[in-house]
Amino acid sequence: MMKKMLIAMALLNASLSNVYAEDVDIPSINPDEGRLGEVRRVEDPTEFKVCADPDNLPYSNLKLEGFEDAIAKLIADELGKKLSFQYAYYRQGFLRNTLNANRCDVVMSTTADNDTMLTSKPYYRSTHVFVYRKDSGYDIKNWDSPDLKKGIIGIVGQSPESRPLSDHNLMGNARPYRIQRDLNFPPSQMVDDLVKGEIDVAVMWGPIGGFFAKKASIPLVVVPIPEYEKVNIKGKTEWNISIGVRKKDKERIAEINKVIEKRRKDIEKILDDYGIPHLPVVEGDSIEKKAKEQGGEKLDKPI
Repeated sequence: MMKKMLIAMALLNASLSNVYAEDVDIPSINPDEGRLGEVRRVEDPTEFKVCADPDNLPYSNLKLEGFEDAIAKLIADELGKKLSFQYAYYRQGFLRNTLNANRCDVVMSTTADNDTMLTSKPYYRSTHVFVYRKDSGYDIKNWDSPDLKKGIIGIVGQSPESRPLSDHNLMGNARPYRIQRDLNFPPSQMVDDLVKGEIDVAVMWGPIGGFFAKKASIPLVVVPIPEYEKVNIKGKTEWNISIGVRKKDKERIAEINKVIEKRRKDIEKILDDYGIPHLPVVEGDSIEKKAKEQGGEKLDKPI
C-alpha cells in the first residue's frame, strides 16, 4: 500500500512539474533556469536582449508589430548588436522572471522615476486621452465637458484618471476595466467596446488609445486630457517614459542614452507612425519626489 502511495505521489509531482514548465503565463521561460546547480544565461555583449510581452500591442508581440519592437530594433541597429527577446506576460512577476533573473537585459517602457531599475533619459512623454466616435457629435476637451455626462465612460479601475472622474461626479457613468488586463481579451478591448457602442467614451493611457483608434474600423476622435496634477497629484495625466535596465548596468544605460539623444527624431517618427500621442519631455519630472513632498502616499502609474 505504501509503495503504491509513493508511486502515486511521484507521478503527481511529475505532472505538476510539467504543468509549471509549460505554463502559458510565462512563455518560453525555463522554470529551472537559475536555480541552485542549474546553468544561468551568460550575457552576450553582441546581443540587445529585450524583456517583452508576447501579446500586448501597441507595445510588443511575437510578430514584432509593436512600437517598442520598432524602437528596440532602432537601438540595436545603432549599437551594432543583434536583437533578441525573452517573453513573459507584463503582470505580477514580470521583472522577477525576466530582468532580475538575468534572462534579458532591457525593459523598453517604464516611468522615468521607477526606482526598481536604472532608467534612461526619457525617450518620450505621453498622456491619458479621451477617445470617442466621430459620429457621436461629442466635443470633449476636458473633464468639464457636458458631453461626458451623456453616456457610459470606460475607464481602467484604479488608474490616475479615476481621480478626476470622481472629482467631477462622473463615477455613476463609469464602466470599469481591469487594471491588469484579462488575458482572455485582447489589449484593444476598451476601444473594441467603444466601436461596438457598448461604451460612449474611453478614458485611457494615450499610447493604447491612440494606437487602437488609428486601427479602428470607424473614425474615432482622440483628445489629450489636460494635466490634472495641480488639482490632484494622484490624478497626474502626463508621464515621462524611459528604458530600464538592472541597477548595476551603468555602461548599458550610457550606451542607450547616447542612442536616444542621437536618434530622438527617428524615435518620434516611430511614435507618430503607430499613432502614439507624445509631448515634449519635461526634465526632472519625478512623481515620487512630489508624492513625498505632499504626504508620501504611493501613486498609481499608467503602465
